[in-house]
Amino acid sequence: MEKMSTSEKPPDGVIDNTKPSSPDKESDEARVKMEEEMKEAGDVFNQLFSTRRPRDASAGLSSGLKSIAKGAVAGAVSLVGQPIAGAKDDGLRGFLGGLATGVASAVALPATGLCVGIYQMGRGVVNTGEAMKCSHMGMQWDVDNREWVFYRLNEDWDNIIAAEAELKAKKGEQSSSTNSNKPEKAVKDRAYYDLLSVSTNATAGEIKKAYYKEARKVHPDKCPDDPESASKFQELGAAYQTLSNEQSRAAYDKCGKPDSKGSNIGADAIDPYVFFAVMFGSHLVEPYIGELWIASTADTVMKDANLVHMAQMEEMEVDADPTKDVSEMASRANSSEESKLKQRKREVKCGMNLRDKIETYINGSITKEEFTENCRKEAEEIGKGTFGGLYLTAIGYALEIEADEFIGFQTSFMGIDGHTAKVRKKTNAISNNVHVVNTGIKAFRAGRQAYKDVESVAQLEKDSDSKDETKKGIEAKDANDSDVTEKTEEELKKELEGKKKRDEAQALIAAEKLEESLPVIIELAWAINNRDISKTLKHTCNKLFTDANVEMKVRYERAEAVRIIGKQFYEVGKDSESNTTTVETGDIKARAEVAVMRTMAKAQGQDMSEDDTEVMINQAKTMAAAQKAATAAAAASAATPLQPPS
Repeated sequence: MEKMSTSEKPPDGVIDNTKPSSPDKESDEARVKMEEEMKEAGDVFNQLFSTRRPRDASAGLSSGLKSIAKGAVAGAVSLVGQPIAGAKDDGLRGFLGGLATGVASAVALPATGLCVGIYQMGRGVVNTGEAMKCSHMGMQWDVDNREWVFYRLNEDWDNIIAAEAELKAKKGEQSSSTNSNKPEKAVKDRAYYDLLSVSTNATAGEIKKAYYKEARKVHPDKCPDDPESASKFQELGAAYQTLSNEQSRAAYDKCGKPDSKGSNIGADAIDPYVFFAVMFGSHLVEPYIGELWIASTADTVMKDANLVHMAQMEEMEVDADPTKDVSEMASRANSSEESKLKQRKREVKCGMNLRDKIETYINGSITKEEFTENCRKEAEEIGKGTFGGLYLTAIGYALEIEADEFIGFQTSFMGIDGHTAKVRKKTNAISNNVHVVNTGIKAFRAGRQAYKDVESVAQLEKDSDSKDETKKGIEAKDANDSDVTEKTEEELKKELEGKKKRDEAQALIAAEKLEESLPVIIELAWAINNRDISKTLKHTCNKLFTDANVEMKVRYERAEAVRIIGKQFYEVGKDSESNTTTVETGDIKARAEVAVMRTMAKAQGQDMSEDDTEVMINQAKTMAAAQKAATAAAAASAATPLQPPS
């Protein structure tokens, strides 16, 4: 083949691949590659070592020690892992190359960790003076921005409301963009959707807009000549109330309209907040602790389960959506952000409630003695509840220890009293965590034992059925054909009745085993609640005591008032009979039954007051006790032999 001379040009439309690339292009590619490698190295460095600004000497020491430890561990892992990885890729040659790289990393990484650690410790020491000054001024350390700021309670509340609105709008946009291209999902009954003139894929915002639009058309005041306007408006309200709530909407999509007895309402319609509020009787302490974490978590889990169910329904009707995984990931991210915002709102709301509670004492409207007496009376009222004593001790200890820490750092020499309170608080936190683990193990063992007991009973029944079948088969061989036919028809009916009785007996045994494990489950729930209350009130008090909307003198007075509340609550709680998780099984069952009834009633647009709830709980306990006594009497009567007449 002849080579083209340098003076010749290729014909039109022919690309000359023999032309060398320009030096500028090669240098650009090399620079881009180097930037990518530097970025990757920087990401690895940031994952291993923390160079964020430490708050003070203690934070610098902690950060430094972590960097040193991470460097040592990473070096050891590299020394072992690099030769193995090299050997897999290129045999002996790869092993030797990996060994060289591993040795270099084993030296470089620990050295880097040591340097970073010393650097962080030094920064912490330098920042200590600023930390002491800012802390004494009542400033708060912003963990995200790594700087000291003046915290303001009211502004934080406004920011939370704005963030909620932004998150809601963001979710609405995502949901609208996702649902706009989807065919309508199948539901059991679409009457409520038709009433509002919306799609079954409609978002909460779309349902709300549609309700206001349709309500104007059928409102009795707007339609005085229509005798059915009141019933139409009422039915429209029922449709909106059902579809505007995620749980009740999921139940409606799955089961349709509830009948008059509410038998169509399933577990999807249960509101965890209402259920746990009734179960643990938390309405009197809600201003102090907000909604329990266990209820919030249950609500999130139920929402996720509903989403999974709806996704499964959609997968049965439409082809796979390539953007589905992306939307699910976005949904999970929003859920995490929403959960954090919900907890932050809970803490700020509790802080505002505490501020309002102590306002009369702070402004001098009542004396210290009057305020103390009011707190004691409130504590005695809370203590009358089934779990009142447990609430009082948990809330009281948390409030008192937080106030002691703040006052100790402000008034004692070098903050010794504050450090002492801080150590007590950390010790209590460790104790709470250990208690959660221990009760969790106990609950797991109790549940596993109950499952084994039920399984053993089922196996015995199965073995008994097998023996009966074998015996019948042997007897059938000696009988004539007509007899076999007659016996089979009669015995079939008996077998069905016997199986039904055995199933009922097995269900009864399962219920009894569940009842036996209820106290352990309640103990676990309370261990979780106790930890949740301590953690929430820690952040609540911190926000209340560092509120820059008031002077330091007022913050100190707030801490004193909170300490009074905590002391009274703790003292009354310790002496209360309800300061125990040892609750009768009948009481637990009664509360659970009424809790379910109240959530079902709410799903149908009705609700019960707290007084009515307590009355129903007492009635359920009385009925359960009477039924238990009647069962025991019947059993005793059956066991007593009949005496012949004299």
